[in-house]
Amino acid sequence: MFDIIAVDISGRHKVKDEYLMVCAAVAASVTADHIEKVNQITIRSFRSRSPPDIPYVVKMIEETVSELKFQGTIVAEAGDMYNKPQWLIDSMFSYDFKYQESLSERRCIEIAHHVSLSSRKLLLKELGVQ
Repeated sequence: MFDIIAVDISGRHKVKDEYLMVCAAVAASVTADHIEKVNQITIRSFRSRSPPDIPYVVKMIEETVSELKFQGTIVAEAGDMYNKPQWLIDSMFSYDFKYQESLSERRCIEIAHHVSLSSRKLLLKELGVQ
């Protein structure tokens, strides 16, 4: 069993002249093909007038992950990092980072995706932005 932090960001498209994004981080203990335990979930919202570039995506992820009480390797889909090589993305993080490889990592990213997407929908509803 090993510990990971699966991340996902929803909302990387412009809505009313700004980007309203939500990053979700899911700290979990996993085996290669099974999620043993979800230890903690945290979310953060971010606003920007310009589209998020890779350094800003890294910043959003690191700020969200910093609120977790659990450690682990950050795991994300390659598309979240604009399909850049892992060695390039590794050099930008202060945490251990890797692209998703195993079934359990994929499932944790799916949980993070559901959390970030539903949280963003709630944020937009509360702000009256649809």
